[in-house]
Amino acid sequence: MPRSTHYAYSGLLFIPQRFNRLILMAMQLALPVLLRIRLRRWLPTGIARVEVVNAEGLAKLYSQFQSGQCRFILAFRHPEVDDPLSMLYLLSRAVPQAARQHHIPLRSPIHSHFVYDRGMTIWAGKWLGWLFSRLGGIPIHRGKRIDRAGIRAVRALLLHGQFPLAIAPEGATNGHSEVVSPLEPGVAQLSFWCAEDLKKAGRTEQVYIIPIGVQYHYIHPIWPQIDRLLSRMEQDVGLSALATPPHAVEGRYQRVLRLANSLLSEMEAFYQRFYPQHVTVVPPLEDASVGAAHLDNRPVIQRLYALRDTALKVAEAYFGLNGQGTIIDRCRRLEEAGWHAIYREDLPAPLKRLPPFRRGLADWGAEEATIRLRHMRLVESFVAVTADYLEEKPTAERFAETVLLMFDVVARIRGDRIPARPRLGWRQSRVTVGDPICVSDRQPLYERDHASAKQAVTALTQDLQTALEHMISSTAPLISPDGSNIPPA
Repeated sequence: MPRSTHYAYSGLLFIPQRFNRLILMAMQLALPVLLRIRLRRWLPTGIARVEVVNAEGLAKLYSQFQSGQCRFILAFRHPEVDDPLSMLYLLSRAVPQAARQHHIPLRSPIHSHFVYDRGMTIWAGKWLGWLFSRLGGIPIHRGKRIDRAGIRAVRALLLHGQFPLAIAPEGATNGHSEVVSPLEPGVAQLSFWCAEDLKKAGRTEQVYIIPIGVQYHYIHPIWPQIDRLLSRMEQDVGLSALATPPHAVEGRYQRVLRLANSLLSEMEAFYQRFYPQHVTVVPPLEDASVGAAHLDNRPVIQRLYALRDTALKVAEAYFGLNGQGTIIDRCRRLEEAGWHAIYREDLPAPLKRLPPFRRGLADWGAEEATIRLRHMRLVESFVAVTADYLEEKPTAERFAETVLLMFDVVARIRGDRIPARPRLGWRQSRVTVGDPICVSDRQPLYERDHASAKQAVTALTQDLQTALEHMISSTAPLISPDGSNIPPA
């Protein structure tokens, strides 16, 4: 049997936070450069400008935090991998500047502890865990039912930490600046625990959740770049190239649907051939006169949802999991099951001391798990895609987001470990600080009984979802259609 190309490893150890002010200062000094480059692609395109809305409000909250009047969680939107840089700009530049302008007393540094996915150190490397720990980060196992070490560390920081805590309540990026994914209940639960721990300690600080909106817009028109990316994608899937006349939004929309239909057809044929027992059947159209080649959005989205379900069922069958819960719940369970097979807590460390036969079997199991996890990663690429996203507002940003998500799918099928997305142009980030949501006022309901506690967590999560969605819907365009009101970087 050929040697495995994937290996088993010892169990993932918890990485405690070891905040180092010198490392933070280095990151803050490097921020202008970091905003303009992308990991693995040191190109002169990135985020040219960060606009912050209501930095003064956050400065006041930091002043209250430092004077012992409150504790709070920064619940920020997470559409892109660049979001932590936008948050770093908010805290290191915008908030101190607002404090100086409005004579708000603040002690330096203005920073936050933060929660990150333990899996990030797997695909990026151990160096990221080292860096995040020195910046005050706490890793969490997303798929674990209870990550006791991570939760203990987070609760301790909420109670005693030098800084507030930043968390992305969506749990992962969704690639959409104008769509908020369903929120996970962790932020609400942690905030209630914080209020509970403060009460037990005899402390009177108020607990808040601060919604933070993060959105991105291209500074200059990017239609030529979108057309080139569409042509590249068409070539990747074997379609003849179609030229798009300038400003022909409808033509581009049809190209996107044509490309989506081709990708779906290829993937449906793959699963029908190799996993026919798990294929989810798409309900037939009510209008029998509509042919399969008709590029209508509704059949496409139905096929996409069916393919997503099929891919998850294939992986779940291998790991012996049920398909209950939301798509995100299913992905998290699969991720944890895969990690359990790859990062072996049941074997003595280091694994190199195992007899060769046992090590070979461990590697074999890890390779099988890695292959099955690829089905789940495929679903993660388009977990936030909806039927009317492009139809509702066919902007360049939405076209770019949709085509880049399809690029991610093709890159994963090709076997790229970290899909290196093409850069379409300079972008501008807008960070909006929302109104604080007081958790302490809701604590009596949470403490009443188990059913009331669950109700309080659900209601708080929904209110946070509404606040984040409102920040998107109420945001005015950052730039004029031709980008003329923003100077080049």
